[in-house]
Formats: sequence, C-alpha cells, structure tokens
Amino acid sequence: MNPITAHRAEIAPSADDLYLYNEGRNTQAYGMLGAHVQDSGGVVFRVWAPNAARVSVVGEFNGWDGNADPLASLGASGVWAGVVGHATPGQLYRFEIFTAEGYRLVKTDPYARECELRPGNASRIAAPGDYLWGDAQWLQERAACDWLHAPMSVYEVHPGSWMRHPDGRLYNWRELAASLVPYARDKGFTHIELLPVTEHPLDESWGYQTTGYFAPSSRFGSPADLKFFIDASHQAGLGVLLDWVPGHFPGDDWALADFDGSALYEHADPRLGLHADWGTRIFNYGRHEVKSFLLSSAHWWLSEYHFDGLRVDAVASMLYLDYSRQPGQWLPNRFGGRENLDAIQFLRELNAMVHGDFPGALTLAEESTAWPMVSRPVWLGGLGFSMKWSMGWMNDSLRYFARDPLYRRWHHNELTFGQMYAYSENFVLPLSHDEVVHGKGSLIGKMPGDDWQRFANLRLLLAWQMTTPGKKLLFMGCEFGQWREWSEQRELDWGLLADGRHAGVQGLVRDLNQLYRAQPALHELDFEPAGFEWIDCHDAEHSVLSWLRRARDGRHVVVVCNFTPQLRQGYRIGVPQTGTYREVFNSDSAHYGGSNAGNGGAVNAYPGEWMRLPASVDLTLPPLACVVLALD
Repeated sequence: MNPITAHRAEIAPSADDLYLYNEGRNTQAYGMLGAHVQDSGGVVFRVWAPNAARVSVVGEFNGWDGNADPLASLGASGVWAGVVGHATPGQLYRFEIFTAEGYRLVKTDPYARECELRPGNASRIAAPGDYLWGDAQWLQERAACDWLHAPMSVYEVHPGSWMRHPDGRLYNWRELAASLVPYARDKGFTHIELLPVTEHPLDESWGYQTTGYFAPSSRFGSPADLKFFIDASHQAGLGVLLDWVPGHFPGDDWALADFDGSALYEHADPRLGLHADWGTRIFNYGRHEVKSFLLSSAHWWLSEYHFDGLRVDAVASMLYLDYSRQPGQWLPNRFGGRENLDAIQFLRELNAMVHGDFPGALTLAEESTAWPMVSRPVWLGGLGFSMKWSMGWMNDSLRYFARDPLYRRWHHNELTFGQMYAYSENFVLPLSHDEVVHGKGSLIGKMPGDDWQRFANLRLLLAWQMTTPGKKLLFMGCEFGQWREWSEQRELDWGLLADGRHAGVQGLVRDLNQLYRAQPALHELDFEPAGFEWIDCHDAEHSVLSWLRRARDGRHVVVVCNFTPQLRQGYRIGVPQTGTYREVFNSDSAHYGGSNAGNGGAVNAYPGEWMRLPASVDLTLPPLACVVLALD
C-alpha cells in the first residue's frame, strides 16, 4: 500500500483550514503547514508549492534522498503533504522541489519552528511539548492596561551584542534572562524591544533579512529558552516587543525567493518585487496565501511566545509603490496612484487581528512619511497601529543638538516645530540603533564642545526626550554614553562605567525613567494636546524653552531647559499656581557628573501674572541642563 494513501486522513488539513488559507484569512496556518510531530509516531510535512511538478521531504532521516519520501499534492490548494514514519524531533530537513521546467530546488521550510545554527540553513523538526508559563498575572494585567495613558519607556536591544562572554561567545536567552532583565528593570524601563530574532543567516543584517518567520534564531538557544527569557521579563514587570519584518525578505536561493520555481511569495515583476536598496524581495501582499503566511507569523509570535507587541519595520517601504524608485522603475496601482493598496489592506488586517486576538498587545510602526492616520483605528479609516515612531522629532532634535550652542539661537524652531503635529499620531520618540551606526557616530559623539559639554548635552538630550510628549525608546549603550558607534560584532563598552561621567549618565537615565513613571503629568496625556502647554517657546535669544506637562486630573509639572553652557540666574517664568515648587530633577546634578548648579531643592511661586499665567518663579538655570519642578 502506498504510504501516502494510507495516511491520507492524517496528512490532509481540514477543508475549512485550507479554504481560509487560500482566501488569505487563515491567521493560524502554522497549525497546518510545516513539520508536525504526530502522537501516533512520525512527522507530517506540509508545504505550499502550487507550481511545483514534484515535492519531496529530504533530511537526516532519509539520507537527504529525494526519492525516499515524496509528498502528495492536495489539489487546487497548492499544498503538498505526507507522513514520514521514521522522522524524529531534532532532525534536520528541507523540501526538494522540482519545478514545472524540471529544475531541482532545495528549500528550507517557510513554516519551520526551528532552524540549524548558521552557517547551516536547514530546518529542524521541533519537538512537541508545552512550555510551563508563569506569566498569567502579567497577561491578565496587560489585557486590562490603559496603554494610551500609561508610561512606556523602551530599551531597544540587539541581544547578540549587548553583552558577550570573554571569549566572544554570544549570551543565550537564559543568560540574558539573568543579566539583561534585571538590568533593564533596575534602569526603570517598562519594555525591552528586541531587534529581529526571527531566524536570519547573516549577523551583519541585525536580523532584518529574515528567513525564518516562525523560528527564533538558533544563535541564542532553543525556542524554550526564548520563552524562558520572555517569561522572566514578564515576572520582572517588563514587556517584550519583537522587531518584525514583513516588508521584504532576502533572495537566498535556499529560502523564500522563487520558492517553487516561480515568484511565489514575491512579485515576478522587479518593479514591484525587488527592493534594489536592500537587495531583497518584496512580498506580494495581494496574494492570499502570502497574507495568510504573514498574518500567521505575527499571530505565532504573540500566541506561542507571549510577546507583548510588534514593532513593524520599514512600513513606509510597504505603503508606497515608488518607495526609493525613480520614474519608470515602478508600477502604479489600479487607480494610477503610488499607494500600495494590497499592503494597506494587509496592514489593516494585521492590526485588527493583533488588537482583537491579543488584548493589550501593541503594534508600533516605523513609518517616516506624512501618511495620515497610521495610529488611528481601522474603523476610522486608519492603518490601525497603536503607535508610530516620530522620525521628525528624532531628526530635528539630533540636528539641533549637534549645533554649537553659540548658533542654536538661530535654530530654535527645530525644537518647537514638533508641537505643530505632535498629536496627529500616537508618537514614540525614538533614539534607536539607526542613529548610532553607518558613520553617524554615537549619541555622545554627535554632541558639540569639550568633553564636559558633550556629557552635559547628552544628559540634556535624554531629559528633553523624557519630558517631551510621546512614549520613549532608547537604544542600548546610549544610556551610559558609549563613545564608539554600535557594532553587532562586539559587546557594549561596559568598561566605560568605571568613569564617573558615564556612570552619571546611566544614573540619570534610571532617575529619568523613575520620574517619568512616578509623575502622571509626564505620561498620562502623551497623545493629547491637553497634556502640554508652552510657558515660553520664544526665548531663542537665550536658547531656553519652558513648558507645562499635565495629568488627567489637572496636576502639572514645570520643565525648563537651557540649551547653552551659560549659567542663568534670576530667570523668571510664569507658573499656574502659587506655592512651593520642588526641584524633582536636575540634569546638572553632581550625581550625574554636572556642575551642581540649581535651585536648592525648591523655589517659591508668587502671585502676579507673568507669561499669561497667574504666578511666577525666579530660577537658576544650570548650563546645558534641564530642571523639572513639581508643586508640593
């Protein structure tokens, strides 16, 4: 008896699953495709290859012999399937595909749950078994969380270069659980965001050239090890976000590209399917099975691994058909426009699925254009993301801070302009990995002046970020002022913390995070204009800005920033109330390496209208510093 026929009932998915998959509406296709260990023994393999003439599974269980275990076509679905009774968990495998033209391809499994450690690229049969999670309370609280009004300070991490063993070996997930998790908690962050840890062949891609959309990178251990890390984070009170890459994939001949001899996951026309800048392929979002693949990938990471959200990479490249293309290098949509209508629909379905199936989970868009309503609900006509990175705030801020303070007076608007659009989206203020690589220099390396001024400017930049409306993101190493650019090939320069100036920056970040979380006025109305009011945004002559942040109950804090190295005494600003204002933060504190100028811990506000407010205070403004005042 033909073994394929004997196992027909076992290998065939349900008709409903196949129908939804072919319709682009199967968000859990990982339960159908890939390699699945059977309770009755053996492994069932299924793969979508609609244009293949013949498909076999090859692996360690059959000597990589394509004649040993052929798969059967499941008809118009395009899926091929079969059971291999002698295959066992842990063994490597691939799919051997003969194209309609008779060419032989050997491909990794698009739905593989584990992969071989680089430089190998085979898929690995994942062992069954459930991880025993200990984060039920976390997930329950997440579902009830009012994230719009909650503090969110994200520590962005590349796990392969945060810290390494003395011999250069990477930390595994369990070692990172013992070191990174308590570090991030101690520094006051609310979330850890991982650069892509979906499997990828090239370290230098930082994970952005993904080949395993369901497999965590084998660099850092097993799937259970990653679950242990996320579980430990949740039990420590930290959320974990995954940087996820649905915008493009690499052209490696063993992976998704030309999967069955045809442009299956991508467009055949390079004007639609090739991203020349990155040398990658662009997903065909209009193909139903591709949509099911990507939706299922997102669902997998949130359900199986308990990630708390997805940072979606390169959204702008998905939205525009002419992204990074010259005239004649792109094709318009059916209405003659430049918008990628299929990608728009996919993103809306993605966000609706995440918010519907995973209460409290977040989606964050890296989107750098003026596309409207990125972070507005789908039912209002938006793309449905929870939040969007504010690339405008980042670019304007870094451009301003790189200027010699002598000339900042002429560029005051680079800091004030952001309030013109600050509430058009739910913004995250990012100081990310992209700003400290490729010759851009480290954050402290961008700062002007001598070493004292550079450290003072960096402390001021970090305070500017923390006191400006929007959620926060900071890349690893920036929290202690690393001098060198980030490199994926080495760990951070932890030895710098022996220098009190670097330790001071680290202490400042910890205290800023604690202040941000403790003061409702600094986070509750991040996305609403009622949470912000300029006191004075016009003092370009002295390069000073002052503003109010307000909580939902009306309580407020006062923020004043002096962007010059000149100490200013007797600087009067208006405030909303009389009384004693405590100086709850001063970036010039000696604790952080500053000159320790300030206001002696508190100032009194006296009645009398000033700057349209009913009271005023006279302040000492430390050089290149931010002070925050709270009413007793």
